[in-house]
Amino acid sequence: MRRPPNFLVILIDDLRYDEFGAGGHPYLRTPHIDRLAHEGALFERAFHTTPICSPNRASIMTGQYASRHGIIDNVARDAMSHRLPNYHLALQRLGYETAHIGKWHMGNDGMPRPGYDYWVSYDGHGRLTNPVLNHDGEYRQHEGYITDVMNRLAVEYVDRAHDKPFSLFFAHKAVHPDAEQGADGKLRIAAQGAYVVAERHRELYRDAVFPRKPNMLTPAEVAKRKPAWAECLGLRDCDEAKAVFAALHTFDQEEIRLRARMMAAVDEGVGEILATLARRGELDRTCIVFLGDNGFFFGEHALGPERRFAYEEGIRSPFLVRYPPRVAAGSRRRELVICQDIAPTFIALAGGKPGPQIQGRSLLPLFASGARQLRRGWRRSILCEYWAEQAMPWLVGMSYKAVRTDRYKDIHWVNRGVAGELDELYDLDRDPYELHNRNRSRAYAPVRERLRRELRRLVGEALGLAG
Repeated sequence: MRRPPNFLVILIDDLRYDEFGAGGHPYLRTPHIDRLAHEGALFERAFHTTPICSPNRASIMTGQYASRHGIIDNVARDAMSHRLPNYHLALQRLGYETAHIGKWHMGNDGMPRPGYDYWVSYDGHGRLTNPVLNHDGEYRQHEGYITDVMNRLAVEYVDRAHDKPFSLFFAHKAVHPDAEQGADGKLRIAAQGAYVVAERHRELYRDAVFPRKPNMLTPAEVAKRKPAWAECLGLRDCDEAKAVFAALHTFDQEEIRLRARMMAAVDEGVGEILATLARRGELDRTCIVFLGDNGFFFGEHALGPERRFAYEEGIRSPFLVRYPPRVAAGSRRRELVICQDIAPTFIALAGGKPGPQIQGRSLLPLFASGARQLRRGWRRSILCEYWAEQAMPWLVGMSYKAVRTDRYKDIHWVNRGVAGELDELYDLDRDPYELHNRNRSRAYAPVRERLRRELRRLVGEALGLAG
């Protein structure tokens, strides 16, 4: 019987859908990450359903919406994070050796979680230099830049002799800045040098400029177009907000360049891992998925340092899959994909059957080459949801439920306005930058009502109340 494939997830913290070469970044060079796209599939419409760190990581691991798994914000839920129905538990039962290397951040302790035979992580957000890492329950001090340390540990793991197929979840700290997060979920940015790059990359992209987009608006312009934002954008003048913005170069070209420099070390590590797998004869027997844990705003809609909201820059994810036995090289897919689809895909490839608790769908029907149109029976809409939290105090009350289809997006602000009067409706075919809110348009009334019905259906389905 043919041995099932190895699995490798490479997760980048805060990476935008366009923040790598093949994703369309204007100057960032990522030849090894781009190789995954050229030799595999690039999913152009992949989404985070709760676009912040802890909830979305839990969604990737469980294959569930945050409504179901219960990690709804970045508050430390340490006990709950030890009880998640992680897909690695299913892979262990199917005969896999499992490993986690890197950031966990569902609960702030770095201790091993159920489902892993090998574990390396750290408390909270960790540190970009000289990190303290937890190796299978024992904390050890490391020296150097964390991305280089993580790359070395991942290469060492894939270079081992494995008696079983392996599944490695490799989660970088990059491109997240140095920060601390308290038990209350509040983010405290490092006082000096929030973004830290490897010394060898300090001169990269020195004069590079990220082009201005039409939706990079002033707060006043956003408040006029999107009335739900008026109060929050006014609160950003508080001292706490200004301190965070200053530490992160927010709305500054240098922030984008610093993140690009951090990605240089990530890309080097991808190259080292691919070379190691090739040398061991395991490269084409390994299904590799590359993605981010949420999006990020570079000033679009006057947002930043931010990722929580249902505009495209927040919810879209880079999503690459390389697995030559099943995935056609150079393919580009436009079906609606969510991060919860990873768990059932891996379980199916391993020869198992995803359990009834998993809400994502196996991507295997989309791997085949051939017809590019939506395949019969594939999802036509996705749900995005967010619960207001205390991490950024100026974001008071900005909870939402949103539905995104091939063409439209409807954002329902749970605590804003009366009877949906401040909600937002966008025709993405005509308005890809989400500048023209059609919520009150008579011409779009039938679309609005259809989307509201679909949103109610998706919310019920996420809660397990539908069907």
